[in-house]
Amino acid sequence: MTMKTLILGAAAGTLAVAGAQAADLPVAPEPVDYVRVCDAYGAGYFYIPGTETCLRVQGGMRVEFRFRDFADDGNTAWGTRTGNATTTRARAYVRFDSRTQTEYGLLRTFVDLWFTGDSGTGTTPSVTLWNGFIQFGGFTFGRAESFFDFYTGDNWGSIIQQGFSDHRTNLFAYTYGFGNGFSATVSAEDATFVRNGILGTGFNTLATNDAYGGHKWPDLVANLRVDQGWGSAQLMGALHQVYGGAYTGTVAGVTTNYGPLVDSEIGWAIGAGVTFNAPMLAPGDTISFQGAYSKGALRYVHEAAAMPDAVGLTTTDMDTSTGWGIGGGITHHWTPTLSSALTANYASFSNDLGAAADIDVDQWGVQGSLVWSPVSGFLMGVELEYESLDWNTASGLADDDDLVGVFRVQRTF
Repeated sequence: MTMKTLILGAAAGTLAVAGAQAADLPVAPEPVDYVRVCDAYGAGYFYIPGTETCLRVQGGMRVEFRFRDFADDGNTAWGTRTGNATTTRARAYVRFDSRTQTEYGLLRTFVDLWFTGDSGTGTTPSVTLWNGFIQFGGFTFGRAESFFDFYTGDNWGSIIQQGFSDHRTNLFAYTYGFGNGFSATVSAEDATFVRNGILGTGFNTLATNDAYGGHKWPDLVANLRVDQGWGSAQLMGALHQVYGGAYTGTVAGVTTNYGPLVDSEIGWAIGAGVTFNAPMLAPGDTISFQGAYSKGALRYVHEAAAMPDAVGLTTTDMDTSTGWGIGGGITHHWTPTLSSALTANYASFSNDLGAAADIDVDQWGVQGSLVWSPVSGFLMGVELEYESLDWNTASGLADDDDLVGVFRVQRTF
């Protein structure tokens, strides 16, 4: 073996050992962007990795069993062969709330999706965008609760409405905060979500087709609000265009095209509400009152107002309906896990059918519940809901009573 061979072999061995040692060296790990808790907006928020945006993901599940419409035999659910006297509902909720602080104020996006499966509606659940809006500084754009709405009841109102303005609409609004809990809001809101029908000419009852025309102007809504330690209060008002249009109607099986109702009126509504915190009764207790008056925009008084917004006296003239309502409610905690809620309301509506005398209806209701919440975010409870419609003779409609029972199981997280 030559000296050259020995030198080459030693060099190869040295390189092999060096390569093996290099392979054993630890490799620096890739940096990990851990999720950070965001406590600026309350519990449940976290920073989206790589951003300064805080996100909270929430959800829930509600299951209900309902006994429907068993106040008297004349009602269509309990009192007939074809009526559904008992019904069920399963509903899931998914909510996303993102928030980012900017030099212009808070930038927020909120999405609330409902997936509902009701008995008798097939195997595919319905999907509802309950809320979906963007907030930037003091502006709100999207689908949200009307800024007219304040107190909407202490109970579930699963089938029978609780008797207050309570509707969602597409809106463009601006809220200005004065400080110390005081604020004012001006909002342009899609009027189609609050229309309650126009009774066309040629009829002497309310069982007719709607004579509303196309949507021309949004509702203009404004409020003044205060939120402080003692509770909250609000003054609110709304302007609503009652715009007539073409319609048809059927009387005694005969359908007639009545052509256009060429008239337009400005409906309006005003209201006031207050909610008091009542810790002197029990922690978490509240007592609320609200009243409203309207001419031509009745859903601002009662979400399920029985009277239409207006009556077409002729094809060129309509008369707007009037209505007022008052109500209130209380939530009381008997123990930390057992609570009750009670809501009551009364509303009165009237108008003129032209060929007939003035018509009017008294509409009142009450809801009461008993709820057990053994752990946070979970409840089981029962509720009774009652509503009465008392029509005068000229309306041509019969009085009606509706009594509903609901058993609910709900989990939110």
